[in-house]
Amino acid sequence: MRKCGLRLILLTITIVAAMVTIAIFAGCGQSEKEQQSAKAQAAQKTKLTIGVSLLTRTHPFYQDLEAGLKEAADAAGYELLVTAGEFDVAKQKDQIQDYIVRKVDAIIVSPCDSKSIGTAVKAANDAGIPVFTADIACLAEGVKIITHVASDNIAGGKLAAQAVAKAIGGAGTVAIIDHPEVESVIQRVKGFEDELATVPGIKIVAKLSGHGVKDQAFRTAEDILQAHPDLTAIFGINDDSALGALAAVEKAGKSGKVTIVGFDAVPEARAAIKAGKIYADVIQQPRVIGKTTIEAVTTYISGGTVAPQMLIPCALFTQAEANAAQ
Repeated sequence: MRKCGLRLILLTITIVAAMVTIAIFAGCGQSEKEQQSAKAQAAQKTKLTIGVSLLTRTHPFYQDLEAGLKEAADAAGYELLVTAGEFDVAKQKDQIQDYIVRKVDAIIVSPCDSKSIGTAVKAANDAGIPVFTADIACLAEGVKIITHVASDNIAGGKLAAQAVAKAIGGAGTVAIIDHPEVESVIQRVKGFEDELATVPGIKIVAKLSGHGVKDQAFRTAEDILQAHPDLTAIFGINDDSALGALAAVEKAGKSGKVTIVGFDAVPEARAAIKAGKIYADVIQQPRVIGKTTIEAVTTYISGGTVAPQMLIPCALFTQAEANAAQ
């Protein structure tokens, strides 16, 4: 009986050892690529919750950006929570804090203030929640952003400058209606100024903030026109700025005398371009920005490598494009 029991024990050990060996070889036989693929598929099947805080939900650009985020999130099976600071960084900080309390899997933010948002981003970092920025970067020190997805704003600013130079024949005075609290605008203005610096006949005589909204841009443009009655052109850093400038130009009786170039090509601006009231706009791809941001979240959560910055190309929208769109 003892010999039978011993044999049974030895047989059991042999079978278990064989099973372990098979499992080890099966794991070793799986290539690194296959393991990464399996990991990515597992992440796709996980119901991720992503918290989003946009600059605003009232502007067509951010409505399209949100649509791009939603389409990609729906396709991946993620839950998307969307809010907006509406230009109020304190409100946006509260939104991010709420996402931290809710323990979301990732946060996407378009900062209302590129530096002041830093404390909220740091809180998310400390909670172990990855943060991504879309359209507007975070410029605060000591924080971690996984990746920033945005238009190539420096290149866009250069396109705007080229349009101005062409419209005024390479000579004249130019004003910029700015919004320097926002990183994307800082990049646009840099590209614009750098490009115009190559045109010796053009001088930038004013750069004042319109805070990115139409009514304030209107008042800013009025002040600029009064200070520079012979002004040749205005660059509005977004379409609210350009449309506010247009209203001021029309009120001053200078329609056709002051060239206006904007940024975004929202429907109202496109109509003004078609009518010849605004010379051109730099057009972005907000849906692509949204889609690319969600894809970056998926890659990171899956253990993949994400580039620290992803830039989406811009293009110029003129009267020719407006007429072709009929």
